[in-house]
Amino acid sequence: MSRGTATLLALGLLAACYVGPAGEGATPEPSTSATTITSAATTSTPTTLAPTTGEPEPTTSTGPATTGLASTTGAVDSTGITPDLPPDPPPDPPAIRYVGRVDVSDLARVRMGWSGVGAVLRFMGTGASVTLDDHGRWFTVVVDGAVQPPLKTTAGAQTYPLAAGLAAGEHTIELYRRTEGSFGETAILGFTIDGELLAPPPVTRRIELIGDSITAGYGDEGTAPCSFSAETENHYLTYGAIAARALGAELHTIAWSGKGVIYNFGDDKTDPLPNLYDRLLAADAAPWDFSWQPDVVAINLGTNDFSTGGDPPEATFVGAYVTFLTHLRAVYPDAQILLLAPSLFGGEVDLVAGYLESVVAARHGAGDLAVDVADINVQWLGSGCDGHPDLATHAAMADNLIAELQARLGW
Repeated sequence: MSRGTATLLALGLLAACYVGPAGEGATPEPSTSATTITSAATTSTPTTLAPTTGEPEPTTSTGPATTGLASTTGAVDSTGITPDLPPDPPPDPPAIRYVGRVDVSDLARVRMGWSGVGAVLRFMGTGASVTLDDHGRWFTVVVDGAVQPPLKTTAGAQTYPLAAGLAAGEHTIELYRRTEGSFGETAILGFTIDGELLAPPPVTRRIELIGDSITAGYGDEGTAPCSFSAETENHYLTYGAIAARALGAELHTIAWSGKGVIYNFGDDKTDPLPNLYDRLLAADAAPWDFSWQPDVVAINLGTNDFSTGGDPPEATFVGAYVTFLTHLRAVYPDAQILLLAPSLFGGEVDLVAGYLESVVAARHGAGDLAVDVADINVQWLGSGCDGHPDLATHAAMADNLIAELQARLGW
């Protein structure tokens, strides 16, 4: 594909959403030189992308053919004949990598909905924009490692500049949803790049984090006293997202405010988090296929189970947690599973710590030894909205999670 403005429709592309000014972006007039691309490849060979990960599937080699002529090293055998060498591996094809659970059943409308979902786009050029139909309202945009002003979105098809006027050269743009799935879905309708799409950065480590409002980032950008709003929820600065970036890992977050292992906040027992866990999108019952396999799954649940009167008895809580872990092991046979101590106060801290040890003992007894407990909680440094940890507290929790994962996984 020649350099220039290329319009990347979300048709076979796993798309990357990203940054733009915090205000509402007006839809720019399309360039007369815009080229419609229906695959992520910039050559005549179409690229097939793994639909749930955004990672390219192997394609036929485009490396140089073996000719038997002198190699570039000049090596010869004892007969003086230069041996054939294997061809160079093909370069990774151009693509946009999605982050999180993504629905690509309709390639003209790529849907996502959990906290922290988004995309990564690497290109050679000067700018890019994205067209979204979004109900999440707020996104974090990162251009070449620098966090930009938050991107505010509105429902309906709108085009938002991600970056413009960059110095000609290689750039990486990342886009991550700040808000949780209860706000509704995000749909990516296409991308426009002023330049040439490149292969995305490689992924070598993977973390899945399962939790409630703390994991989602509820009110973390607020200062108490305040009430929750979409504007004060920022998943990008939660303990899990900070830890994943520090460890160079891709993060999937499955979190919903108010949910527990078996009891939700306020004695609600309808659809605790394990009942929603298999969903591709938070607010849609369509199932996820678990094609993306994490190295470690960390679970931070229990705060809501013990948030009000009528706490679940040990047998009920432990039994439900063990059932959930049994399911996780079935879908993630090779992952390390880490039970994080939930944020609690007073006597419930030791009570629930004992429950978690019983959960681990049950799984060990079933032969699953890759399950353990860790406590990453800290004395809160400040409160955000509605009694939730603020950004400083999240950062301190992240330090503890980083240390735990480094020690357990050798990262």
